Formats: sequence, C-alpha cells, structure tokens
Amino acid sequence: MENINLRDVRSRVDEPPWLRPRAAYVHIPFCAHKCGYCDFASLAGADHLADRYLDALERETARKLVEPREVDTIFIGGGTPTRLDVRQLERLATMIRRWLPLAEGGEWTVEANPGTLDADKADVLASAGVNRVSLGAQSFQPRLLAALERNHAPEEVGRAVEIVRNRFPRWSLDLIFGVPGSTLEDWRADLEATLALGPSHLSCYGLVYEKGTALWKQLQKGEVAPVVEEVEREMYELVMDRLASRGLELYEISNYARPGHESRHNLVYWANDAYWGLGLGAAEYVDGERTVNTRDMQGYLRRIEADEPAIGPREHLEPEERARETAMLMLRRTQVGLDRADFRLRTGFDLDAMFGPVIGRFVGEGLLEDDGRRIRLTREGRFLADRVLCEFV
Repeated sequence: MENINLRDVRSRVDEPPWLRPRAAYVHIPFCAHKCGYCDFASLAGADHLADRYLDALERETARKLVEPREVDTIFIGGGTPTRLDVRQLERLATMIRRWLPLAEGGEWTVEANPGTLDADKADVLASAGVNRVSLGAQSFQPRLLAALERNHAPEEVGRAVEIVRNRFPRWSLDLIFGVPGSTLEDWRADLEATLALGPSHLSCYGLVYEKGTALWKQLQKGEVAPVVEEVEREMYELVMDRLASRGLELYEISNYARPGHESRHNLVYWANDAYWGLGLGAAEYVDGERTVNTRDMQGYLRRIEADEPAIGPREHLEPEERARETAMLMLRRTQVGLDRADFRLRTGFDLDAMFGPVIGRFVGEGLLEDDGRRIRLTREGRFLADRVLCEFV
C-alpha cells in the first residue's frame, strides 16, 4: 500500500456524478454507549477492535478503489469517529488522504460527539485537511438527553464548539425535537441555546422510533409516549421560523444553513449522485447499483481479512426506478426543488410524462408549487413531506 503513487490519480470530471463517485462515506462504528434511538451500525464496548477494524477498513478500501480516487466530498460518520484515540485518528486520516485525495476546494466532514472531542484530536483532524465538523448536540436539556440515552452533558457542547470554531472553517450542530416528555418550550430553549453558539449550519430532526431500537421497544411496552402530532408540528414550525429570522435558511427538509454553508456531502445524496461507501454497514451507490456492507462486526472483519467482499444487500436500479428515486430525493431540497431540465439530463425521462397527475394533484392540494421550470414543496407540503415523497417512488 505504501507504493501508491498519487500521480496515478485519474481525473473524472468528464464523467457524470450520478454514475461515477465524486464523494465517499467512511464509517467508524465505535461508541461509548449505544443511544436508545440509534439504528446505525454502531457498537459500544468494542474499542479493543479499533486497530483491527482500521486494518480491515484499509484492506477494503484498497480492494474496492484499486487506485487513489479524487473526490469532492468526504464524510466520516458513525458511531462516533472521535471515539478513536489520537494515534488511531491520525492513522485513519493518513489512509483517507492516501486513497481519497480531496479535490481543491473540496469538503471533508467528520462527525464528533461533544464528550469525546478534545483539542489534541481536533488538531489531528485539522492538520489532515478536515474542514468541517458535525457535532451531535441533540438537546441542551439534561432530562431529554437522558431520554435519548445520550452520554454527554449540555455544557460539553459549548466546550466542543470552542475547540471546533478556532480550527475548522465550517461546523454544524445536530438537534432532535419530539423527544418523549418534551414540550414546545423545551424545544424553544434548545433553539435559543444553540443560536447563542453561532452555528452556520443546523440539522434538526424529528425523532423517529426506528424498529428494533431500545426506544422503539420502550414505545411498544408503553414505557414512553410520543409527542402528540399537533405539538410536533408546532416544533417544526418554530424551528423553520426562528432559524430563518437568524439567517439560517431551510435548504432541505431537516437542514438549515447560512448561504454557502450547506453540507456539500449531503447534497450528493439528495441529488442521487454516486458515492463510495467504506466500512461496517456503509452504503454505496455506483453505476446505478446500491450496496450495503454487512452490519455484523465479526462478519465484516472475517470477510475482509479473507479477501472477500463484505457486501450484504445489493440492488441494481432499473432506469425508471432510478428516475423515481431521483425525483423523491431531489424534492427534499426545499429551495432548489426538482428541476425539469436537470431531471431529464440525469435520468432521460420527462418529469411531466412520468409524474404529471401526481404533480397536478399536489399542486391542487397546496403541497407543491410549480413555476413551470421546477416543482418544490410548499410550506404546508413540508409538514406532509412523507406523504408527498412516497407518491413519487
């Protein structure tokens, strides 16, 4: 692996991004604790496997990429990437720089938990070229953090922000609303605490009870009760209006940013462009084929160490399937929406021939707006986005 020559990196700017990846996702599954709502491929109490996992991750990367692949965006997610120690983070960053050289002006994001990020780790990431950090705050209310089984304290968020803001040009916070037992005033307090930190990007998600998670099991047993639908709607309405008043515009159903601070990597997903996926449970979309690596850690390690692919589910999308999926994902973008000319260029299909009756019905119901060039969710449509998007798939 040390003999790789970066001069061999091929330029792929002439290949459409929906066919050949210009983005990469790398998964680090280790956590101090498995949060009750989490459905990601993550593991607590497995830190002793970290070096072996990094060995396997590099082997998978070399096997899959064959040669270094220049990309425009990199996203290291988890799990908790900053659960790795300084030496392991440095090793990970070196591997990524070798195999996934970042194009000039590119974006490299790392997710971080406020309780596991320190100055030494941040210095390693900044020195490697990471230029965006996403901090998982979720809430500033101790009882709501406890309900989510988050293991950081509210004050650790502010401490992490101080570490991040002096080292990285772009950073973001994640929040969750609709937590069991929460009120509209709780959510208002979370937003004010967040805005006081001065973020340029926020991801604000309504809580989802993913089947099989600890929180879902509590719901099934009647141990927790979801926030009523009317209050959750008020929470969504509050965040849209409050953030807009502070210059953070909604650009995707759950994401807000100041102009120029949107997550470029996530825009790849919402355009249905191709991307590499590396690591435990990582999804990948290349040449119209969607694959997902196994979520079983021991299975992943054994297969990679035996020079076997770690791929689990595999799906090849036919042209019409890909077109429908593209329409659904693009509609999540609240400002850009779904452009007719762009849709035809990417898919070969005419938007109105494929979706004319659906578009007409939702425009009539006030859930979509159509200016002749593109369609977008209306304000009311954002509240009922799941219903609208499902009709396009």
